[in-house]
Amino acid sequence: MPNPDTSILVVDDTKFSTTIITRTLKSGGYTNLNHADSAKEALAIQERTPASILIADWLMPEMDGLELTRQIRLYDEASNRHTYIIMLTARDGVEALQQAFDEGVDDFVNKSAMQNQLLSRVLAAERLVDNQNRLLRDNLQLLNANRNLQELITVDPLTGCGSRDFALQQLETTLEHSESRGDASCLLLIRISNWNLIRQKQPEHICNEILTGISRRLRNLVRPLDQLARMGDATFAVIAHQPNVNQCTAATYRRVHEGINLRAFKTSIGFLSLNAHMCIASAQRYKGTPDAKQLVKLAQDKLAKASDTHNICEVHYQTHKDD
Repeated sequence: MPNPDTSILVVDDTKFSTTIITRTLKSGGYTNLNHADSAKEALAIQERTPASILIADWLMPEMDGLELTRQIRLYDEASNRHTYIIMLTARDGVEALQQAFDEGVDDFVNKSAMQNQLLSRVLAAERLVDNQNRLLRDNLQLLNANRNLQELITVDPLTGCGSRDFALQQLETTLEHSESRGDASCLLLIRISNWNLIRQKQPEHICNEILTGISRRLRNLVRPLDQLARMGDATFAVIAHQPNVNQCTAATYRRVHEGINLRAFKTSIGFLSLNAHMCIASAQRYKGTPDAKQLVKLAQDKLAKASDTHNICEVHYQTHKDD
């Protein structure tokens, strides 16, 4: 049975479509409905009173449904929540579906089948978004509980990711595994290039919001088994296993670089853009495999070059193969 209190925001610039959608939802028992005539109005409503489910037309003037989705995902990231987005369109085919899902759309309803399918999709969305937001809240509670533990030596108290000591421990373990299995260890260092300027211009609580946002975004950009740590004020590390050093390249981690540099971060004073430079340091099973501190130093020494060139710098620990 639907929960009539589930908040739903309908975004459509045509009154006819809005009337049909609203009538369909009310017939299913949903009463907590809001309407926006444009994507910009929807963003204002969503920031003020966030809806659990957003139903939006793909084609709208000024800002279309996909751009609206991108903006909503930034809001979600900043507020540790998930908005379930259903896109309405007359488009069809695999390419249209793939484009919508790639942008973060959760579901896709063709307008020709809207009256038959919309209610069932919204009912499913209600269950899914409730579970997703419950998990996000539980995870946040766990992070807050961790911050209160005495063993915070391995946890960065601000972001909830690993500390520098944690990074060195995990990197040492990764190198030992690579030594025994013959795969590659990969250390990715990400440093915010314009951090000093941001700290000069912004108060401490905004800087903390940005650092927390970086850690959240990095968790979404790396693999589940990769280890994330904060190495310094505005330097983060990702420790990963790869099958070989050929996977420890800029191409493999370009999405991380673009995820920080090309997407602004939502803060309580608005969106702020960051400039980040990166270095990838790798090592495979060779005679004289480095320890964790050596690989970290190798990566840190190369970060200056990455800052100068605005590219992703790659460096491999050079030794001779074991005889």
